[in-house]
Amino acid sequence: MTKDLKTISKPLVVDLTHGGVTIARELKKISDQVLAWDIYGTLKGSDHEMLLEMGIDEVDGPIADSTIIAPVHCPVKADITHHEITGLLLGPWKEARGIPVVEVTGVKGKTSAVWILRKIMENLNPLILSSLGSYAGPELLRRDISITPASMIETVKLAGPRDYGSAIFEVSLGGTGLADVGVLTNIAEDYAIRNGTSRASSAKRQIFKSRMVCCDLQAFNRYYRNFGDKTNTFSVDTGASVHATDIRYGLDSTVATVTVKNLKTIDGNRINTEFGIETFAPAEHHLSNVLGAVSAALTLNLDLKDIQRGVKGFQGIPGRTSIRKVDGTCIIEEVNPGLNVKAVEYTLKMAEDLPDPVVIIGGRYGVTCEDIDEDRLSEILREFSDLNIMFTDELGYSIMRKTHKNSPYFKSPDDALKAALEHETVILIYRSEYRDLSRR
Repeated sequence: MTKDLKTISKPLVVDLTHGGVTIARELKKISDQVLAWDIYGTLKGSDHEMLLEMGIDEVDGPIADSTIIAPVHCPVKADITHHEITGLLLGPWKEARGIPVVEVTGVKGKTSAVWILRKIMENLNPLILSSLGSYAGPELLRRDISITPASMIETVKLAGPRDYGSAIFEVSLGGTGLADVGVLTNIAEDYAIRNGTSRASSAKRQIFKSRMVCCDLQAFNRYYRNFGDKTNTFSVDTGASVHATDIRYGLDSTVATVTVKNLKTIDGNRINTEFGIETFAPAEHHLSNVLGAVSAALTLNLDLKDIQRGVKGFQGIPGRTSIRKVDGTCIIEEVNPGLNVKAVEYTLKMAEDLPDPVVIIGGRYGVTCEDIDEDRLSEILREFSDLNIMFTDELGYSIMRKTHKNSPYFKSPDDALKAALEHETVILIYRSEYRDLSRR
């Protein structure tokens, strides 16, 4: 990979759907000739005009002697990935700001980990990029924004000269090399990318370009053991640098003891300690997200009292994992555009231990690039035959037919919720952007 922006000749930016336009515009500021390839044919007319006005030439394929800059999931072989070029483009910003930077990637739990870290690092007034929007401290900069690496550039530009003392970026499929601490929440499903020629675990390896990394223990042991010298691990189970014991799960509040063994900090110190936490984590996978955030904070050598205060202040994310009461019924919402089979399995296991539960499963197609494995999900549902299950919307209808369950179906999730209120506990597992669901 080219390490210096000045040595990149004839940059050809591939994939204008997933942040390529932003990258091409930034490269044009430092390069006389920039090429752009709309490989998926999805660019809007106004963006074509903007590229033309900026002197960025559009092409229909690879060009001789060009430096190909493409996303890691793209079928075109990249000389530099979108992640790597973003790290190079934002290098001067980080040097000028001199602030701690955290990047969070993984298959599940990325947004939750970012939001927990936001609470922990509240005193540092963090700049935030997440799937729920960009923020500078408490100020919303933009609601509808992707978590492609180029959105980090957009977030920095949106923030402008505002005063912030740290940055936490949620990034899909890896890291940019910009982070002091990278967090890999898990590889809950190692789904295929690049037309089946690569896997998510390979793409997310980019997070290890960070100065230090906090990685889920299971993912580390399976995929990333060769990065042990710069990695702290976390897990609900023992064996990790940061793990939990004496766990007492609760719907509103979970308490646990966090044990830290030989954790490496960014300034070269080692931490061995034990402390209690209280937080919102009704099930094991929620607590794992908390431990990921805690391990990142410890790696940054943040104050232990700030860590305890931050995790206690985290009350879930409305529309992702959150709990509300309606007429005496407890409704647990697991709404996520990246819903996958492993996440559903985690939630079904949690439901088994709840009073008088009913589970509503459904959602929509086309809300993420990755498809959910409906056949595997149907197998999982058959393993939980004792649970009361309802289905809703497009995804729910398809899964209901595959499972051959004689279960209630509702076209609208709102109608399903109304019907479920006769139960003491309702768990809504729904594949969608929450803002779409909230407008129904």
